[in-house]
Amino acid sequence: MSYSTFDFSVTDHVAHIVFNRPDKANAMVLPFWQEMVDVFAEIDDRPEVRAVVISSTGKHFTGGLDLSAFGGIAGDLMKGDRGRLGEQFRRTVAEMQESFTVIERCRVPVLAAIQGGCIGGGVDLVSACDMRYCTDDAWFCIQEINIGMTADVGTLQRLPHLMPSGLVRELAYSGRRFMAAEALQCGLVNASFTNHGLMLEEVMAMARTIASKSPLAIHGTKQMLNYTRDHSVADALDYMQVWQAGMFLTGDLMEQLRANQEKRPAKFDNLMPNKKLVQRRRY
Repeated sequence: MSYSTFDFSVTDHVAHIVFNRPDKANAMVLPFWQEMVDVFAEIDDRPEVRAVVISSTGKHFTGGLDLSAFGGIAGDLMKGDRGRLGEQFRRTVAEMQESFTVIERCRVPVLAAIQGGCIGGGVDLVSACDMRYCTDDAWFCIQEINIGMTADVGTLQRLPHLMPSGLVRELAYSGRRFMAAEALQCGLVNASFTNHGLMLEEVMAMARTIASKSPLAIHGTKQMLNYTRDHSVADALDYMQVWQAGMFLTGDLMEQLRANQEKRPAKFDNLMPNKKLVQRRRY
């Protein structure tokens, strides 16, 4: 597939999504929300992909939601029966949430490389990623409160699992800018780099390292980390037992042991292609 709001490529088992509208601060226009669902569906269908990097171009990672593109939708929501309009809007929010939930649900780790401003919807997006990296001049802003609304596509649900609750609340209530040094200090980002080029080089290197590991083991690790976040320790341990019962006896384990003994890189097969019994329409 081709995409209008970002470029997409796969090299060395690493998929790379690059926002390509720097003249518009990579704002999230209407096509972006469906294209994010589509590109992660494509990633899911390509078994050679073992890691994903999301980066951007220009001065800012993203300016967030393009409000002008949603003016017509807002106008429509002011007309008609209140209950029916409310249900329509609920479904709209659910669809927009799905555009970032696909990142969290992706079977492989997703790494975000952030430069400049990461505003509004950008914070929602990177909160759904497995790891975040930034440049020293990067900054984050939960912009929604500054325009009179509540952030609604993931920031308030995911950030409290990544940062201290009191800090999340301060940022969400105040809408202040949250600079790279503070993001690094509190653990929102894994590392900060002096410039965009160096950051991309290091993030792609990390993605290739992840891609060199057993695809089945990486998939299981991400599944367990996400499940553990949302469940009790006891429930997560039970789920781990069931997962291992089905996944432990794999050739990847033997290959890694042989590679370690022979002092060579391990070579793993890709996961099986995603052959769907039921073909679902993608909107």
